[in-house]
Amino acid sequence: MVRPHERFEGVYLVRLEDGSERLATRNLSPGVSVYGERLIRVGSAEYRLWDPFRSKLAAAILNGLRSMPIRPGSRVLYLGSAAGTTASHVSDIIGYGGSLYCIEFAPRVMKEFMAKVCAHRSNVYPILADARFPENYPALPGMTFDSIYCDIAQADQARILSDNADLYLRRDGGVLIAIKSRSVDVARPPSSVYRQEIEVLEGRGFRILERVKLEPYERDHMMISATFNPP
Repeated sequence: MVRPHERFEGVYLVRLEDGSERLATRNLSPGVSVYGERLIRVGSAEYRLWDPFRSKLAAAILNGLRSMPIRPGSRVLYLGSAAGTTASHVSDIIGYGGSLYCIEFAPRVMKEFMAKVCAHRSNVYPILADARFPENYPALPGMTFDSIYCDIAQADQARILSDNADLYLRRDGGVLIAIKSRSVDVARPPSSVYRQEIEVLEGRGFRILERVKLEPYERDHMMISATFNPP
């Protein structure tokens, strides 16, 4: 019923009763469903089905993503955790040997995130802060991360990611950024917006590894995978 994903450690494929296969992660908090996802118990392990219509990272994996810097034991900085749908699956992947520091700006959303995710997972650390000003994060100065995951609805997404990387990402660290073209410029074609954001990343020391469009799960979105190699 369950097999490891062929590319990504900590990610699984679950075969359901109807013969279909669904993406999943092993539940770090058995018995707890974060966003109404189905829980599947196999022997002593429990798996959470990972909905690609609710998570851009799941959509990217299903659409062929091959380079994911998030793995067991990683220290991850997450920009724009919202209520924690994707963050909870990242928490599953990195396990208790890893750590996930989540930046969220909205107090109401952060309260929901803390109740649904942080209360049940000791590897998740919530930070109420504005990702546009990474120098103001409490408790993070001096820390270095293995990877950054960025999912923010801002017009200058690539610049915000780059500013965070300058302060917190180790050299050769990896990033994933979900480019939301309509958040950058609703009047321009998505392809033009993607090129603009990629140029910003390249100008700030990133080497682009992959570009994965997220249709049919998300309209006008692209997931960019890159490594950080500043001059």
